[in-house]
Amino acid sequence: MGLTSTALLLFTIEIAVGVLAATVFWWPALAARNWRAVLARIGLLLGGQLALLAVVGLLANNYFSFYSSWDDLLGSGKDAPVSVRAAVTPSTAPGASTAPTPGTTAEPESGAEPDPANLPLLPAEETGKEPVNTGLGRDPGKVGEIRAVRIPGARTGLSTDGYVYLPPQYFQPGNEQRKFPAIIAMTGFPGDAKALITRFNYPGVALDEIRAGRMQPTVLVLMRPSPAMPADPECENVPGGPQAETYFAKDAPRALAATYRLATGPGAWGVMGNSTGGYCAAKLAMRHPEVFAGGVSISGYLKAAEDVTTGDLFKGSQQRRDEADLLWRLQHLPMPNTAVMLSGAEKGDGDFRKDADAFTAAARPPLTTAVASVPEGGHNYTTWIRLLPAGFQFLSAHLKP
Repeated sequence: MGLTSTALLLFTIEIAVGVLAATVFWWPALAARNWRAVLARIGLLLGGQLALLAVVGLLANNYFSFYSSWDDLLGSGKDAPVSVRAAVTPSTAPGASTAPTPGTTAEPESGAEPDPANLPLLPAEETGKEPVNTGLGRDPGKVGEIRAVRIPGARTGLSTDGYVYLPPQYFQPGNEQRKFPAIIAMTGFPGDAKALITRFNYPGVALDEIRAGRMQPTVLVLMRPSPAMPADPECENVPGGPQAETYFAKDAPRALAATYRLATGPGAWGVMGNSTGGYCAAKLAMRHPEVFAGGVSISGYLKAAEDVTTGDLFKGSQQRRDEADLLWRLQHLPMPNTAVMLSGAEKGDGDFRKDADAFTAAARPPLTTAVASVPEGGHNYTTWIRLLPAGFQFLSAHLKP
């Protein structure tokens, strides 16, 4: 029986019900005060709890698509190659317009607004270092360096902790005045920025891509997708609440550029992430093409989640809710001049294939799209890690130092 099959779930439920019935039936007979009766009672209790946990685990896995198969769960399957294809983006027909559909209005791009004259310059604050996970030693000129940072927001008043990976070229002679493009990389929610080092190994993967010539030397900024924990603002500017979109599109690049040699011109930044971070990456690239040359969504979704962690993001505004729906934006607003890659598993990763097909079918120039996928995999680290190199290569092709 497959891990996500209904037959396995029903079989496990039957076992749980059977153990419960056995416990009720046999409990009076096991009331004796001897070691055999005590062990039997312990066995029934443990068996019932394990059966219940198995049912809950299967239900959760089927709902969230964490693992798509036994091989995926046990890590015993053979890794199929990642498939990357540029989406066939229909050209705009002669005389056609990319203006919004009648009855809709395009929101102004807030990222294009100049900084207020009195806005203070708040650099990122370094708080420590982390080793780069590679077998090439510790020389920054060979492997780069990871700095732990606190990133303040001059516009929003928000701040969060993260990590900055500086590639080896940052430290090599002759590059003292060189400015580097940057990629913001986000976890899912709630996430831990350090997992991007310890579980994903973003710096190590990026180093391999740079050394192989598949990625230009790029600074990585490793963050969680919420600067307003424990809330999950879904990278939105919440009316009367945290201005997360402005924080990522304006505050974070400004603070980091004040601390490191980072390029600040159009197209110098990219953004990528998994799950909630993937949704944020695609949305930030589409809403702020003047900042982000591209976004890579790894197992992300296309519209903002609304649950107990997000609260009321839109304060009753249907327009705001629509504008947070990436497919709606493609169908009703002008196309952004940026690049978006959607990546995930063809089978076992929720609605990835359906969403990717709908997104690429709705895209028009100047938006560039691509899709990267593995044949099978769940909503988990194993799937996401396999898709990192394709994401780096895609963004590197669009970044402008």
